[in-house]
Amino acid sequence: MKILLIGAGGVGAAFCAIAARRDFFETVVVADYALASAERAVEAVADPRFTAAQVDASDAASVEALVRASGATHVMNAVDPRFVMPIFDGALAAGADYLDMAMSLSRPHPEQPHGLTGVKLGDEQFAATDRWESAGRLALVGIGVEPGLSDVFARYAADHLFSQIDELGVRDGANLTVDGYDFAPSFSIWTTIEECLNPPVIWQDGQWFTTAPFSEPEIFDFPEGIGPVECVNVEHEEVLLMPRWIETKRATFKYGLGNEFIEVLKTLHMLGLDSTDKVNVPAVVGGRPVIAPISPRDVVAACLPNPATLGDRMHGKTCAGLWVRGTGKDGQPRSTYLYHVVDNDWSMQEYGHQCVVWQTAVNPVVALELLATGVWSGAGVLGPEAFDAVPFLDLLRDGYDSPWGQQEMSRGSHFGLS
Repeated sequence: MKILLIGAGGVGAAFCAIAARRDFFETVVVADYALASAERAVEAVADPRFTAAQVDASDAASVEALVRASGATHVMNAVDPRFVMPIFDGALAAGADYLDMAMSLSRPHPEQPHGLTGVKLGDEQFAATDRWESAGRLALVGIGVEPGLSDVFARYAADHLFSQIDELGVRDGANLTVDGYDFAPSFSIWTTIEECLNPPVIWQDGQWFTTAPFSEPEIFDFPEGIGPVECVNVEHEEVLLMPRWIETKRATFKYGLGNEFIEVLKTLHMLGLDSTDKVNVPAVVGGRPVIAPISPRDVVAACLPNPATLGDRMHGKTCAGLWVRGTGKDGQPRSTYLYHVVDNDWSMQEYGHQCVVWQTAVNPVVALELLATGVWSGAGVLGPEAFDAVPFLDLLRDGYDSPWGQQEMSRGSHFGLS
């Protein structure tokens, strides 16, 4: 297996640190628009299997050319979801398999954005299923942590814990703090704005519909000392992935953002600073006045600290998990939370990367190892739900020293509307 990793930011650098400890691949070419970023990621692992390259992720031809030049068999997408389609198309054109951690972007319904779906997350990728199948190539989409591990949990629950599923409810929360910052997101603010301000999608009784951002707040009691966190509806890929392979009456995604974060996002939206459309901004370059076209969202991202640099200031834990309700294999009502917790102190000490990016990066490394060894295989555009969950969960726990948990829940003590 020869891997082309596109994106040397926080998640990409953590991917390198994790993969460097494994022996299932021959080479990893780490590529970024900023060659210096790729070089830093390669230097950090000090492994001759890793080399750096430059690529324009917005250009499918640039991606295709680098895939061919590097001889890559698998393209790993670790950049913002706005670049999904050029990388996805470039990988197929070059005859490589493809993995990502976020799917092609959605577009709200033009008349009823908080009721009907428009273009859904991943629609552009699933529309290309026949082309990938015909080429005998695999696009494994949504294989980060969320989406990704939560989808693996859904497959495991359907196969081993439940005879009927009423709801697959992804619940994500943390108790992280960052020294010295009043507001410092622990993940890409570009992606966070995209998913939090778009209309959230819910699957109910055989169809998808949308609701308003931050709707249906509830208190969820997270395990391992994190405790109660208010969670709200957020647009996310799991709701678009799980019902394609798993029979469930309802699928939701709720994220523990916190009131302060929600108010900041609402303010950005009110001021138009969440927009990706470029505006002409007067500037002075080399002493001469110019008009610079700039995306407001890119300005916001540039003004905030890089999440990858915050690890030594962060404290606490992050939890990703899936709350499943329905009927157990014994015919009795069952409510179970399958989860994965990462402590920032551990991830910093063990890998030198903060817990949120590490938790995201470890899952595609596990998936690539399963593909390299032939435990997982397939063709077409497939989500994690299409594969056997047990080898993944066993390898995550035993091979990567990252245990996952399972907690039986009583509705009254762990879940409630706020």
